[in-house]
Amino acid sequence: MNPFLGKFITLEGIEGMGKTTQLNVIADYLKQKNIPVMTTREPGGTPIAEALRKIVLTDTSESIASKTELLLFYAARLQHYENLIKPALEKGTWVISDRFYDATFAYQGGGRELGFEMILPLHHWVLGEFSPDLTFLFDGPAELSIARIQARNLEHKIQNDRIEKEKGDFFERIRQAYLALARQQPKRFCVLDSAKSKHEVSQEIIKHLDEKWGKGI
Repeated sequence: MNPFLGKFITLEGIEGMGKTTQLNVIADYLKQKNIPVMTTREPGGTPIAEALRKIVLTDTSESIASKTELLLFYAARLQHYENLIKPALEKGTWVISDRFYDATFAYQGGGRELGFEMILPLHHWVLGEFSPDLTFLFDGPAELSIARIQARNLEHKIQNDRIEKEKGDFFERIRQAYLALARQQPKRFCVLDSAKSKHEVSQEIIKHLDEKWGKGI
C-alpha cells in the first residue's frame, strides 16, 4: 500500500509496448487537473540509480549472473524509492514511473526463471508493504515487442542494450509473468492492449483514471 499523500502510478510491460508515450499522456492529463506530478523511470531516477542502470544495461565481456542482476535492480530501486519517490509522495506530488518492482518479478522472476518466491524476501526487506496505487500493464506478444525494438533502434541509430538482445522466448516468459501478476492483483492492474493505436490506448487510460479517482481529480 501507499500511505503517502501523493498517488503512485506505474507503467509496465515488455519492451516496445508504448509506455514512454503514454507516461507523457498521463502526466499532461494530471497537469491539466492542476495536480503536481513527477515522472521517473527504473532502473534510474537518481544519480546512483542511473549509474546502476548503465551497469545492468551495458553489454560487456563479463556476463552478469541472474542473481547479481536481481540485486543490482533492487539496489537501484531502493535509492530511487528513498531519495525520489518517497519524498515526492510525502509532499503530495503524484509520481508516474516507467517500471517499478513488477518489472523485477517479470524480468528476473519470469524471464530469468528465478521465480517469484526467490524475489519476495528481498522485495519485502527493501520496500516492506509499499505498493503502487495503480499499474498500467501494456500487453502485447513478444513478436510485436521485437519488431518495435528493431524499428525504434534503427530509426535512432542505436544498438540493442544487453536485455534487448535477448530472444523471443525470454520476452514471452516476461509477458506471461506480467499477466500472472495482473491476475493476482486485479484491483491494482489495468491491462491494456498495446496492439491498438496510441490514441485508443490513451483514451482507455484516461477513462480508467476517471473511473478510479473520479471526475474530480
